[in-house]
Amino acid sequence: MAARKPLIAGNWKMHGRRADLAEAAALQAAAGGALAKIDVLICPPAPYIEAAIAAVGASGVIVGAQDCSPVAADAARTGEVSAGMLSDVGARYVIVGHSERRALLGETDAVVRQKAEAAAAAGLAPIVCVGETQAEREAGQAATVVAGQVRASTPDTMQGLVVAYEPVWAIGGARTPTLEEIAEIHAVVRKQLAARYGAAGEAVRVLYGGSVNPKNAAEIFAVEGVDGALVGRACLKASDFSAIINGHPAAL
Repeated sequence: MAARKPLIAGNWKMHGRRADLAEAAALQAAAGGALAKIDVLICPPAPYIEAAIAAVGASGVIVGAQDCSPVAADAARTGEVSAGMLSDVGARYVIVGHSERRALLGETDAVVRQKAEAAAAAGLAPIVCVGETQAEREAGQAATVVAGQVRASTPDTMQGLVVAYEPVWAIGGARTPTLEEIAEIHAVVRKQLAARYGAAGEAVRVLYGGSVNPKNAAEIFAVEGVDGALVGRACLKASDFSAIINGHPAAL
């Protein structure tokens, strides 16, 4: 099996305005030759997807979305955006099952799986997020929780599938898991992918997310089984995001 190409994705969440797309445009110069060796993805808010695609131009930076409807066909779903619509405007990836949506909007594994299936049907690569809460980790349930989420949230088709392990307690804070804890859960994810898809599951990239920044990125990328990162706050400035990108061994 060929080596998995690294993927470093930036989730803008509900941040940014049109003027901030200059940061996306600046990534080509800031990241340099790394863009030829690493898949670099930004996921701005939905209203800015087309403008972001125009801003990055032919730089090699990929643009994706932060969520999609679980309903694949056109439907009476006021306020929702289908995977087909996202594909139509040029998005290539979509994040589904982020812990913020699971916690704040009550999205279940079943809903996340529906979204991932809808994304795959529309030709988008779903990034399925999994991760345990602090209480679950303290109870010794991290591996069990994440294994269950991988089994129940991933689509039947693995075409383009990416899994992002984001421990809920590490998102947006100063605390991250130890490198050993990251390696342990990435091994759990890989085992579940093998059970779900057989040998073909080796092609699925598994990212780490949760307070990734320019200071800790290189050591996280060196952990066995980590194929890249899903970056939050640190992706909003080209200088910070490019420092993370250039911290990957593939960029050296």
